Amino acid sequence: MKKIKTVILDWAGTTIDYGSLGPIAAFRAAFRAFGIDPTIEEIRAPMGEKKREHIVKMLKETRLADLWLKKYGKAPRETDVDDIYDLFEISLFKELSSHVDVLPGCLNTVSKLRKAGMKIGSTTGYTQAMMDIVVPLVAEQGYRPDSLVCPDEVGGIGRPYPYMLWRNLEKLGGSDIREVIKVGDTEADIREGKNAGCFTVGVIAGSSMLGLMEKELEETSALQRAELFARAKSKYLAAGADYVLNDITELVGMIERLRSKQ
Repeated sequence: MKKIKTVILDWAGTTIDYGSLGPIAAFRAAFRAFGIDPTIEEIRAPMGEKKREHIVKMLKETRLADLWLKKYGKAPRETDVDDIYDLFEISLFKELSSHVDVLPGCLNTVSKLRKAGMKIGSTTGYTQAMMDIVVPLVAEQGYRPDSLVCPDEVGGIGRPYPYMLWRNLEKLGGSDIREVIKVGDTEADIREGKNAGCFTVGVIAGSSMLGLMEKELEETSALQRAELFARAKSKYLAAGADYVLNDITELVGMIERLRSKQ
C-alpha cells in the first residue's frame, strides 16, 4: 500500500447524524404520501447512494414493488419516481438542520489526522443544496473537511460510482488514489471506494449499517452489541471493505498500523 496522504469521509452516519436518521423520516413520509409504508430495513438497504437512485432501488424491492402494483395496477414509472423524490426532498429539507450533530470522537480524530499530515476530503449522497444547509451548521461545531463533493458536481452520478472520490483527489492536489482511504457507513460507501481503487473502511457505531441511535446502542447488552457489530462487520466485508472499525476513534490507530508496515 502507498503512503496514506488523504482520508475521505462520508457525512451522515459517519461524521454527523448518529444512525443516519435524517433521511429515514423523509423517505418514509414520501412513500406514505403514495399509500406505501416501507420498513426501516427497506429504507436503509440502499442508504449511501444518490437519493433518487435510492428511491428507484426501494421500488424494485419485491415487497414494495408488489404493494405498488396492487395499489396502482402497474409498475412505477419515471414520473412516479420523480414525484416521490420531490416529496422526499421537501421533507428532508425540513429535517436536515435537526440532524447535523457531529459524532462522538470525530473532531479529535480529524485533528489527529491533520497533525499527521493528512488532508480530509468528503463525499455524500446529499445534493449541494442540502449540503448548503448542513455545512455551516457542522462548521459551527468545528468540523470543516478540506473538500466536499456532491453528486451534482460529477454529472449527478453518485455512489457506487467512483467519480466523487476522484474529484476530491483532484481538489486536494493528490496524484495517486492508492494514497487515499475512504471511510463510510454503508455498503454503497464501500463499493464507491473499491470502484475508485482506494483502501476502504467501514465504521459501525453511529452508522446506517448498524441502524441504532446512540441511546439505543447504550441500552443493548454486551452480548447483543457483539452480535449486532458482528452482523454489521460481515456486511461491510461482503461489500469489499478492507477494514472495519467499531467507531471512528479507531481510525488513527488503524492508519498508524498501516503506515508501520509501509
